[in-house]
Amino acid sequence: MVKMESTEEQDRKLVLEFIHLLEKSKQLFNGLRDLPQYGHRQWQAYFGRTFDVYTKLWKFQQQHRMVLDSKYGLKRWQIGEIASKIGQLYYHYYLRTSETNYLNEAYQFYAAIRGRAYYSRAIKEDRPDLMVKKLRYYARFIVVCLLLKKMKLVRELVTELEKQIQEYTTTYEPEDHLEWSLVLEEIKGFIKAEAAVAVLHADSNPIVLSHRLSPLTTPPCERSPHMTLSLQEILIVGSACEQAKFSELTMDMFRMLQTLEREPTETTHPMSVSHGMHGHDASPAASRIPPYGVPGSKGYMENSRHYRDNPHKYLLYKPSISQLLVFLASGFKELPPGGALLLYMSADGCFSTTKHPEDYGYELGGLATSVKRDGVDGGGLACRGKSYKETHCLYPGDLYPFTRRPMFIIIDSDNSFVFQHIPRYFGQPLVVLMSPQDVPPAFQAEVQHHGSLFTLFLHSPLTALCYICNVGDVPIHHWERCQSYVDHFITEASRLVTRCRIDEIDQGYIDSSYVQFFGDDFLRTLILRFVFCDVVLRLHRGFRGRHMRPRCEPPLPSNELLEHPTLSHIIFQLATALDVRGHFSDGPECD
Repeated sequence: MVKMESTEEQDRKLVLEFIHLLEKSKQLFNGLRDLPQYGHRQWQAYFGRTFDVYTKLWKFQQQHRMVLDSKYGLKRWQIGEIASKIGQLYYHYYLRTSETNYLNEAYQFYAAIRGRAYYSRAIKEDRPDLMVKKLRYYARFIVVCLLLKKMKLVRELVTELEKQIQEYTTTYEPEDHLEWSLVLEEIKGFIKAEAAVAVLHADSNPIVLSHRLSPLTTPPCERSPHMTLSLQEILIVGSACEQAKFSELTMDMFRMLQTLEREPTETTHPMSVSHGMHGHDASPAASRIPPYGVPGSKGYMENSRHYRDNPHKYLLYKPSISQLLVFLASGFKELPPGGALLLYMSADGCFSTTKHPEDYGYELGGLATSVKRDGVDGGGLACRGKSYKETHCLYPGDLYPFTRRPMFIIIDSDNSFVFQHIPRYFGQPLVVLMSPQDVPPAFQAEVQHHGSLFTLFLHSPLTALCYICNVGDVPIHHWERCQSYVDHFITEASRLVTRCRIDEIDQGYIDSSYVQFFGDDFLRTLILRFVFCDVVLRLHRGFRGRHMRPRCEPPLPSNELLEHPTLSHIIFQLATALDVRGHFSDGPECD
């Protein structure tokens, strides 16, 4: 009898311990939303504590499952909810660190929830809030799969989500059914827009290609002592009103963030499925050894700035002007010695009505940021602002203070050229790449919704060229042959850049800013893809007029680079290989 009481008391203590860990984990998780979104050191310790508690909770429910099932009434959806929170932790840690390995970890947990059908009986619980959790899980899993380019799985998940939304709507007739219908339409539209050009297997099934940087796709470079800078901080801003988007990621943001990441490595960590779902012994906050650091560890804070695979980046969807400037200032503050800051902005233009501008910083217009109010002013903003004094507008002059440090700016807008006059008051390296301000009428509607042509060139040059030549699908063997021409172009352009003489004034020379940025793999890739874009659009018959070509400041040399016959010849060869030679101006016949 005493033994029985002892066992019951022991079980009661286990249940109380589980309840304590569960409540503690929820408290810490809910506190994540109160952490500052910018900066590095302010939030890492909190994330480390949260990881630790969830690790203990997960191990605890594994070790004492039978007791928790019988004495606490633990249900499978509750296990799924814990796993979902761990997946969210990894995803948000990816967002804060830019390390794609954490994205893989999030995927492992989300996939395990689906594989083990933790939410399969959610509809039978007669709880609409539980069904909402299930729908949110699907939406989050889809985002992670999109970022990892698991498109076949994305389509399966969308089909399942549609079925779940129908079941949710039929069973509960909820007030938010229109919101979930909108979510479904958004993701379907995003998938359609993302597939600009289909690369096909021999059996005509599409192949999903990754466009993250890898050792095979990193442009070659003849190193020089002038190449001193590395990309450390990135701000990716998406404010284009009509563009396809999902989960606060516009198509342009989606493409650019992948362009500025390295291909993730296939590694298994302590809280991955193989360990986390079957009994692991280590806390992710204490046992990660890889160079991208440990959640909450001192090593991450001290060393990750210099040794991580990817530059740190912020993603801002339609920010207010104050948010944009705060995040810019944070990136500026976090720059280590020898580091460079990149600002990428995809936005609609705010246009000036001043006929004779004297102040190029504020009288030429700028870029629309957000329709949201800051709460400290009375100004709203229409998508296509007409006033050059709009409150929610980023003007070139707003960026002047940040040019105290090396800065690389990419502007994708129908008012991009107003950013070509940013002065170098502080003598620091500064490059501005500007999109064409117009595209041929045949592309205008699609580009407005499916994502910018300029960003597509920076993301996948061959996809962009196929798109402007109306090539909708390409067999994989043909794609690889054409990609070899693109690689040849990039190699030749890299050689021409490094052999240009350096000068900041004379024509025919290359500005020293380009050379200083050229040693960084990501910035070199962007510069060379910009050259590809410029050469292709200059030779394409459909892009006539200076507003249909990109610009850069300082200007890149024409004869020695942009109009070099070797580069033009490669484009003609590529066009011939794609059987689209007629889209391009007359030039030398290609072999």
